[in-house]
Amino acid sequence: MRHVSPLLRVLYCIAILTLPAATSAQNPAAPLSAFATAKAERLLRDKASCLGCHQLKGEGGVLGPALDDVRTRRDAAYIAAMVSDPQHTKPGASMPRIRMPASERQLLVRYLGGDATQIVTAPLSPAAGSTDGKTLYAQWCAGCHGATGKGDGPNAARLPVPPAKHGDGKAMSARSDDALFDTIEAGGAIMNKSHRMPAFGGSLTSLQIRALVQYIRTLCNCQPPAWSRDGLQP
Repeated sequence: MRHVSPLLRVLYCIAILTLPAATSAQNPAAPLSAFATAKAERLLRDKASCLGCHQLKGEGGVLGPALDDVRTRRDAAYIAAMVSDPQHTKPGASMPRIRMPASERQLLVRYLGGDATQIVTAPLSPAAGSTDGKTLYAQWCAGCHGATGKGDGPNAARLPVPPAKHGDGKAMSARSDDALFDTIEAGGAIMNKSHRMPAFGGSLTSLQIRALVQYIRTLCNCQPPAWSRDGLQP
């Protein structure tokens, strides 16, 4: 550049700075490949539990809006924020924050039409809320399990595996409190139950989950199996 005029040097620098990104991976808005699209749909359908509440291509629940056309109704930043941190984005939403690898969250955000650069990556604490079991059950559980735990919530018929009947004393007396806690905290798949049952541990505190377990015991009017008790229960 020793013998190039100052004007040409300026033009050269402008040209370098305005070059497009070298690869589509650097551009969060770039269209997904057919493989990436299929992978995103597989994650939504078989792993992320999103279709427990949302529909995709006619399959899934009815508690939340369909995912097929969400990009036409919401802007890219909002989509990324809801996938990242639902309760802080829309306080009171009954959408749990699902734990997943960053690469999977980015893929789902891009598939839904969101801006992957807007994903919240910092560790998040559960949103503050009620610790009353009945209130929590109405918000988080009744949509599938029914208001009184009969397994007849408005979403129940859309699930491939019928939701547990929390009001069934015989069935619930065979489940320990810890088993109920783990299912609520980590999702159905962790207990070899339906993967459509989401994990609520990213949205609820341990105190709130314990309150739900205690409320389920009032619905079934039953105690956990004797072997699981700590000696303090009658």
